[in-house]
Amino acid sequence: MAQPDVVNQLAQLNSARNLVLGDAALYPQIVNGILPIVGANTRLELRRWGADFMAETFSSPVLATAQKEQLAPRVLQAIQEILLLPESDTAVLVSLIQTATSLYPLVFRHIVNHPEDSNSWETMNVIKQDILRRMDSFLCPVKICCIKFLQRVVQVQTPGLISDPRRPEQNETSLAIVPRTHSILAIPNLEAEASGLLDRLLGVFQEEVSDPLLVNATLNCLSPLIRTRQSISNKIINAVLDFYPSKHVRAPITPTTRVSVKSMERTARALLINLMKRNQNHPLFGRMQMYIERLMNSRLDVVDDASRKRGLPSEPTDGLDSAKRARLDAETPPLLRIPPMAPGPASIDKLFTLTQDIGLSSFDVKQLPPDLVVKIAVPLLAQVNQSLLTQAVDAVRVRYQTITRDQNLKRSQQHTAAVADDDDDYEPDYDPMDVADNTSEQASAVAAEVADLQPDLVSLGPFVLPQPPPLTEDEAAEVGRSAVSRVFNMINAAETDPSSAKGKTQQQLGFARLAGSTFDRDAWAVLLSRLATRAPAGLEGGVKVDSKRPTISDSIRQMLYRYVLEDFRGRLNIAITWLSEEWYNDRVQMKAAATQRDQSDEDEDQEPTVPLHYDEWVVKLFHGFTTYLDGRDIKVLVRFLSEIPEVTLSVLQMVAGLAKDPERVNLCVQALMYLIMFRPPAREMCLNTLEDVYQTYEESRPAAGKILAKWRPQNQPAEVNGTTDSTPAAPPAAPQEAPQEAPQEAPQEAQATAAQ
Repeated sequence: MAQPDVVNQLAQLNSARNLVLGDAALYPQIVNGILPIVGANTRLELRRWGADFMAETFSSPVLATAQKEQLAPRVLQAIQEILLLPESDTAVLVSLIQTATSLYPLVFRHIVNHPEDSNSWETMNVIKQDILRRMDSFLCPVKICCIKFLQRVVQVQTPGLISDPRRPEQNETSLAIVPRTHSILAIPNLEAEASGLLDRLLGVFQEEVSDPLLVNATLNCLSPLIRTRQSISNKIINAVLDFYPSKHVRAPITPTTRVSVKSMERTARALLINLMKRNQNHPLFGRMQMYIERLMNSRLDVVDDASRKRGLPSEPTDGLDSAKRARLDAETPPLLRIPPMAPGPASIDKLFTLTQDIGLSSFDVKQLPPDLVVKIAVPLLAQVNQSLLTQAVDAVRVRYQTITRDQNLKRSQQHTAAVADDDDDYEPDYDPMDVADNTSEQASAVAAEVADLQPDLVSLGPFVLPQPPPLTEDEAAEVGRSAVSRVFNMINAAETDPSSAKGKTQQQLGFARLAGSTFDRDAWAVLLSRLATRAPAGLEGGVKVDSKRPTISDSIRQMLYRYVLEDFRGRLNIAITWLSEEWYNDRVQMKAAATQRDQSDEDEDQEPTVPLHYDEWVVKLFHGFTTYLDGRDIKVLVRFLSEIPEVTLSVLQMVAGLAKDPERVNLCVQALMYLIMFRPPAREMCLNTLEDVYQTYEESRPAAGKILAKWRPQNQPAEVNGTTDSTPAAPPAAPQEAPQEAPQEAPQEAQATAAQ
């Protein structure tokens, strides 16, 4: 039952930690509350959590220094009680020493300002002596924390600089802030202790075999001492300059040793380089530069020696060069004459026969008794020449490799010849091209053969794959949508491909372009637009389509609509191309329907019933992106209105709706002014719309009045013509029927659009 209690307590402690991380003002309350729970008499899991939390608390920058000094006495007591235990857990010891490292300058400054609180200083001294006494017996992770503790003690107990004597609370914590007549802190004793601890800290550089982890930790801790303590900086630098990592390495040189030496050299070099950058006029600048160069040379001479070529052999070996035998008085090894292998099929006796003596090669050893063979073979093997034995073994090996290679080559040649013979004998008696024409004849022939054969023998006829089942409407629609989505993926790929922009020609293609003429983004957009408009042309009017089930063309239009709205400023040309295709298709369908009506002698007053899509999608697209327009997007709006094939009354009403926003009144008026000036077929509709805007929105009158005074001066009130009549503006004349735009102009504008 103890384990669930520990789990619950850890959960509650983690909740407390989350509280203090959210609000630093709760630190004193939480720390005082958890100290009895994580003290020396609790379980290891709780002590581990408590030590970690205390180390985190006193290193936190959000907790004020005054609050840390108030919490220090109780925390010191808890640390002392845990250190008195035979504690062996590495995590607990690491966190406790880190906490003591953070507390030491706080307690020191507290004692300087409050000499009556001697108990806190005595507790801190007990903790310090315990850490220093047990430092050598700790594991490596704990030793690294002890090195940091030593560095902090030396830094505190060494005189530092006083930046402002009038503000002692802002000066750095050092021996310089201690008064000469302090009742507890004796300056000579503290300074002597700091000197001894510094020697102990630098002693790692004088050891015969150094631990790379401890050396790197010490080098990393020395930088603050060199920078802030001028009285001991030269001593530290001289100790570093006398340290050469390559001298602390013992053979054999392993890869681990090589990495360790390189890490120590790199850390020492980084320390000195940073020091040289800070103070280029340092008196030891030349020695530090020479030390860095010597580190490089020593690394090449000692550490990398294992990767170099081996030297010459110290003793002569067999098979000496003939030019050196005379000088070394070496005997020439005898040469064994190896005869060629006997002709005929290979056998074991021929393989191992290395003599040309017919008598020896024909002698049967089986005739000798085994004990006699043993008595003869043992002395012979003891006296055999090593060179002759090596030559004989090599000769047998060469013979065996030659026999194996010849056999493999002959086997592969036979296999190749057999495969070639099989290919020559293959004569297929079935031609797939004749299946459709001779199916009935082959079936009758097969039936006759089956009748003549025995009942258990049946010949196989020609095999024809069955026709696939027809697709349903849902399946066909799903396949169409997947194909369209793949085309949209091609558009995205072409849009992000930098090579397409580099290879783009300067010649712009017109409205009669081929959709597949190029493979850029515009080509795919034209292809999709024509799939949505021209592919279903003539099918929508005569087929009953389920309104609940969208067609493929509508799906393409929806995807084009969403694609343009994702980045309408950069994809405006795609929108104009799509709308031009829609307008062109509507006009072609209306013309075809009118021709068909004339041929069928129907009522001339009856309008052709064909589905029109341009009016619907131009309004929907315009409404989609005008929501995001601001006063700076006048170029986007004017380009859209000037390049679409036809400006309808619905579009002009939405342009007038922009004037509802006072920030977009100028945008609305400028767009209408552009249409009045440069689109004569829509001029009357635009003037009527501008008059409605003038009468409805007062903010538009200064800009709209100037335009109306030029184009319709007869319908404007006196104040527009230059008088100061205060009567409200009279309503304009009833708007005439908006004239349809000349259909002759639209194709030319569409061509210009596609050319853009």
